[in-house]
Amino acid sequence: MLTEEDIKKLKEELTTKKDLKKFATREDLENSTVKILSATASKEELKDLKQDVDGLREAIQTLIASVDKLVKSVEDIHQEYVAMIAKVDRHEKWINQIAEKLGIKLEY
Repeated sequence: MLTEEDIKKLKEELTTKKDLKKFATREDLENSTVKILSATASKEELKDLKQDVDGLREAIQTLIASVDKLVKSVEDIHQEYVAMIAKVDRHEKWINQIAEKLGIKLEY
């Protein structure tokens, strides 16, 4: 037979109705499952997203190629500019030498 002390020990160890209220109900679990499933993408949505990403990747590659060509052109123009400055400096020096030999005073 159970004693009063045994019953107290059982009450401490066994789950009460109050304890059970802390756990999720079947309805709670079903609602959260629906929320999780509605938050995930379908296969079709993932396929569309992959196509969008592939399109963006191609567009970026095209832009990179265009920027590379533009940078190359700017570098070429810069080299031409440096060469022209050297040529103009050389011509200016020659003109001054010629003017000096001919006794012509150049005004700036």
